[in-house]
Amino acid sequence: MLDLVGTELSAKEASLLQNPRVGGLILFSRNYVNPDQLKQLIASIRAVAPNIIIAVDQEGGRVQRFKDGFTRLPAMSALGKLYDTSPDEAIHAAHELGWLMALELRAFDVDISFAPVLDLDWQQSSVIGDRAFSSSAERVALLSGAFLKGMHEAGMAATGKHFPGHGWVQADSHLELPYDERLESAIRQDDLQPFASLIEEGLDAIMPAHVVYSQVDTAPAGFSSYWLKDVLRQELGFDGVIFSDDLTMEGASIAGDYALRCQKALAAGCDMVLVCNQPEAALQVLEYLGTLPELDNPRIAKMRGNPCVNRDSLREDAARAIAAKLCQ
Repeated sequence: MLDLVGTELSAKEASLLQNPRVGGLILFSRNYVNPDQLKQLIASIRAVAPNIIIAVDQEGGRVQRFKDGFTRLPAMSALGKLYDTSPDEAIHAAHELGWLMALELRAFDVDISFAPVLDLDWQQSSVIGDRAFSSSAERVALLSGAFLKGMHEAGMAATGKHFPGHGWVQADSHLELPYDERLESAIRQDDLQPFASLIEEGLDAIMPAHVVYSQVDTAPAGFSSYWLKDVLRQELGFDGVIFSDDLTMEGASIAGDYALRCQKALAAGCDMVLVCNQPEAALQVLEYLGTLPELDNPRIAKMRGNPCVNRDSLREDAARAIAAKLCQ
C-alpha cells in the first residue's frame, strides 16, 4: 500500500497503481480539497485500478484526514468520558459514530478507515493519548466493539491498531523506536484484551505497533513472528488481514533498508506493507516484491467495501448531532 503526492492522479502514479504488487492506496490530508475533488480523484483511481483497496485514517479528533464536507468526529476519548456517567449512551454513540464515519467514506468509494484504535490510554503516550477510547481494557473493548458494529453496518471492514498495544510507551514510533519493558504477563492482562475481544466479534484486520516489547522479543511487533504468528494467528485465532504500520517510520528502521523492512514484515506474518510519504522507498519495496513469486492472498480482497445501502437522513442527522455534542 502506497500513497499519492497531490490532489490529482499523475500519469506516473496511474502507471504505478497498475503494478500487480500494489494492492492498496492510502490517502492523506494533502490529497483532499473538497468532496467534488475527492469524487474525481477516486474515479481516476478506479479507472486504472478498479480493485485496489483505498484507505484513509479517519479516526476522529486530531486524526481525521477529510474535514471540509465531512462530519467533524470527536476524539474517541470523548466516548470513554461519556461512559463514566452514561454507559448505555456511550455505547450507542460509539455505534452511531462508527456507522456515520464509514457511511460518509463509503459514499465516495473509500474502502477502509484504519480504525478503531484499541490501545489503552496509560496517560503516557502523546501519540496515542486521546485517540484511545479509555484507560480501561474492558471499556475499550465495549466501545470499540460498538464502533466496529457500526462500521460493519455501513459496509466497511474494521482495522484494530496498534497490536499488542502502543499506549504504554512515551516515544512516538514515527520519530524513534519505542521500548515497552513490561513483562509479557502485564501486556496480556491489559493491552491485549481489546484485541482478543474484537477478534471474537469479527475484527477484519489488525495493524501491529512499531514497538519493541523487550521482555518478549528483540524485534518490534510488526517484525515479530512470535507476536504475529504465535500469539495473533495461533493463540487468538485471528484470520484477517495484518497490515504493517508505515515502513518509513523511524520505529521500523531497526529492520534495515526498505527492502529488508518489507522482507522482515512479510516473513513475520504481515499480509500487506504500507510505504508512505517517501516515493523512492515505495519503488524500492516494489522492486524487491518483483523478485518474489506472485501470491494470491484472499484475505486482502475481503477489505474491499460493500455498497453503501440504507442511507437514512434522519439517522445521519442524529449521528451528526452526537458527534457535534462530543466535540464540544
